[in-house]
Amino acid sequence: MRIGQSKDIHRLVEGRDLIIGGVKIPYEKGLLGHSDADVLLHAIIESLIGAMGLKDIGTHFSDKSPEFKDISSLVLLDRTYEMLEENGYDVVNIDSLIIIERPKMAPYIDQMRENIATHLHCDVSKVNVKATCAEGMGFIGNGEGAMAEAVCLIEKK
Repeated sequence: MRIGQSKDIHRLVEGRDLIIGGVKIPYEKGLLGHSDADVLLHAIIESLIGAMGLKDIGTHFSDKSPEFKDISSLVLLDRTYEMLEENGYDVVNIDSLIIIERPKMAPYIDQMRENIATHLHCDVSKVNVKATCAEGMGFIGNGEGAMAEAVCLIEKK
């Protein structure tokens, strides 16, 4: 068994869709990034890549590559699943946390879990997604950005 952990942070800006956990969430701002900037999926992807000992997300999905410009992070999650398969690993569980002041994530958590489980070909019971706010403190609390953290456990088949 191997453990991986990661976090991802992106700015909230006008003129972008807010996509978290593969869910398009109605809001006046979205996350800024080379891809769709899905902080939750990026943290999960990097935790899985790290658990496999395959460096980091940027090694596999460079923000300098035109191939990944505006790409859905669900596609990157599919490719991460392929890496798990190639290296002979199954997901035991994923525990993740979204930190964002607004909008509230509760209405979207179940769909996020379903998206993640579907793209990783595992039971939804293996995927946990939580959300919290920053109580008005710092750049997240001021509505300037969002962060996600993820921990995963994988095992050899």
